[in-house]
Amino acid sequence: MTNLNTTSSVKIKKIRVGRGIGSGKGKTSGRGVKGQKSRSGVAIKSFEGGQMPLYRRLPKRGFNPIKKGKIAKINLELLEKLIDGKKITADNKIDLSYLKKSKILSKSVTHFKVLGNGELKSKLNIEADFSSKSAKEKIEKVGGSISVKNKKD
Repeated sequence: MTNLNTTSSVKIKKIRVGRGIGSGKGKTSGRGVKGQKSRSGVAIKSFEGGQMPLYRRLPKRGFNPIKKGKIAKINLELLEKLIDGKKITADNKIDLSYLKKSKILSKSVTHFKVLGNGELKSKLNIEADFSSKSAKEKIEKVGGSISVKNKKD
């Protein structure tokens, strides 16, 4: 028994409008008579027949601040890769300005957060804006230190 619902085996013929009265879609081509919607190049977007449109019925939500800071998220595995690739050195204090000078972060970044994904072998001295608990534990376990600037107590 064959499946009749397969779209690959069934090809529906396209209705060609405006091809004479015998086609059933001749003369006005199914657009009715006169009026704005019978003309070409007209689309009445989001018009609901005089009913209050959906986009005006729903309340405005949220707030988009003008000066939103861009936060870069850096995992410990990335820091380890950068040290292995000699892009940064473990001796230096790793902070936002150092990462920008090393061209690891773009100039538009205003803050950076250290995340605890991956393993860390090098002893690092990091000054970050934010840090996860797991990242702090892993850095201190290796013998490094991390200071968080914007800590809210």
